Amino acid sequence: MKLSRQHWVLLAVNLLMLISFSIYFISSKNYEFIIYVGVIIALLALIFYTKDRVHYPILCLWGLTLWALMHMAGGTIYLGDTRLYELILIPISDKYEIFKYDQFVHILGFGVATYIFYGVLRSILRKDLRKWTALSIIVVMVGLGIGALNEVIEFIITVIAPSTGVGGYINTSLDLVADLIGAIGALIVIRINENRKRSDPTRA
Repeated sequence: MKLSRQHWVLLAVNLLMLISFSIYFISSKNYEFIIYVGVIIALLALIFYTKDRVHYPILCLWGLTLWALMHMAGGTIYLGDTRLYELILIPISDKYEIFKYDQFVHILGFGVATYIFYGVLRSILRKDLRKWTALSIIVVMVGLGIGALNEVIEFIITVIAPSTGVGGYINTSLDLVADLIGAIGALIVIRINENRKRSDPTRA
């Protein structure tokens, strides 16, 4: 596996971040986020293991790094008595807790994940199978499926460590809605980039 200078920097930033948060989570006995650290390490290992076979845009990898940082900070930082993950960024509804920091992190994280998995799909599809209507549906559903997998992981965490900050059914549903918004946002960016490539073949 060959790593460019950018990849080495990316790896160093991730390791520093994971080690720092791990020390904090262990010292504070935050078992929920200790498990999350393990999930992020597994994801990082998978990305670097497959890097030579799958094209991961460096900007997307930095996006995932930002997501991991925001995720772990969300469970660590308090503003007064409010945990960052519970912070309302824009009060949109009196009935539901939106728009929260938590939902913003979901939009960002699963938007980036959708973009990355589009690259994986694009690399294995024949050109004559790349019909945009069908591909768009698949791309969005893949992003939403990753979000659903994340909710399954959160459920497992509540079983292993019952005293967590994971919310109930409404929180899960709002998370999935945020994941869907992120996936659709990623699709819009993908379409814009693909149209640019068609108009300027040198960008391909």
